[in-house]
Amino acid sequence: MSEKKAVPLSVLDLAPIPQGATARDAFHTSLALAQQSEKLGFHRYWLAEHHNMTGIASAATSVLIGYLAAGTSTLRLGSGGVMLPNHAPLVIAEQFGTLASLYPDRIDLGLGRAPGSDQRTMMALRRHQTNMQADSFPEDVAELIRWFDAADNEQPPVQPVPGLGLNIPVWLLGSSLYSAQLAAKMGLPFAFASHFAPDMLFQALHLYRESFVPSARLDKPYAMVCVNVVAADSDRDARFLFTSMQQQFINLRRGQPGPLPAPVENMDNLWSPSEQYGVQQALSMSVVGNIDQVRHGLASLIRETQADEIMVNGQIFDTQARLRSFELAMQAAKSL
Repeated sequence: MSEKKAVPLSVLDLAPIPQGATARDAFHTSLALAQQSEKLGFHRYWLAEHHNMTGIASAATSVLIGYLAAGTSTLRLGSGGVMLPNHAPLVIAEQFGTLASLYPDRIDLGLGRAPGSDQRTMMALRRHQTNMQADSFPEDVAELIRWFDAADNEQPPVQPVPGLGLNIPVWLLGSSLYSAQLAAKMGLPFAFASHFAPDMLFQALHLYRESFVPSARLDKPYAMVCVNVVAADSDRDARFLFTSMQQQFINLRRGQPGPLPAPVENMDNLWSPSEQYGVQQALSMSVVGNIDQVRHGLASLIRETQADEIMVNGQIFDTQARLRSFELAMQAAKSL
């Protein structure tokens, strides 16, 4: 009987800007985390596109990917994701074609359909579009794949330079059934954002696997699940660190996003009962605790979702505590 292959562990980085810090500080922290991730054996490292968020520094996602790729040597880097409706597909093909030319076999393009911002910011991002409501996402994804998969002798009238024929891996990301269905139809790998929107996780995974149509890119479904992990040497320390993320979600729900708050000993005076319920629902796919608790949490997640890969997010205020959390997460995963 063959031994079951270990499930790869990867990193999602929102390049958080803690209170009192700058975007430059966040970039340096991301580089330290990427370099540690490479040493520890994390499979891939993705950055997320968000706009008009004073607590998140990864708005220019492809630029930041290039910075981290230059500071590492083997780690896979990519977007988790680029919000494709904010951009012309040709520009994204050129950006990721450039990255893939500079760092061959190390670049992933994860694509999302959400704006990654509020309505007013979305309008500012999409001024070039005459119809803000038109959903061209499936066609735009297909166009990117046609460019990336073009044969050597193909010369389309419009082509990304570089980018044409580079076979850059494309993923669809989602927190609902839409992207699960589209990824299945197009034969692409799928990543579910259960770290902030867990409600449809199991339904989306089932739909993706049941509906999957093999493609030239992928012969069978490949599903990645993203969760929050906050690990520390003690359960008490981990729960203390986790309060930064809880506060961040309260602020987001109040329409007051800002820098990542410092952790607090007690949340009771900071949220109402309804806010507490909402935040706990949104963050229900979070593994918080010491290494034994994280090991148990990851094992349960893998068993319940049958995920092909787990991606770990961790919004932690203190840089050293954040690095330690990812280190403990990998130790826990390796001991499964």
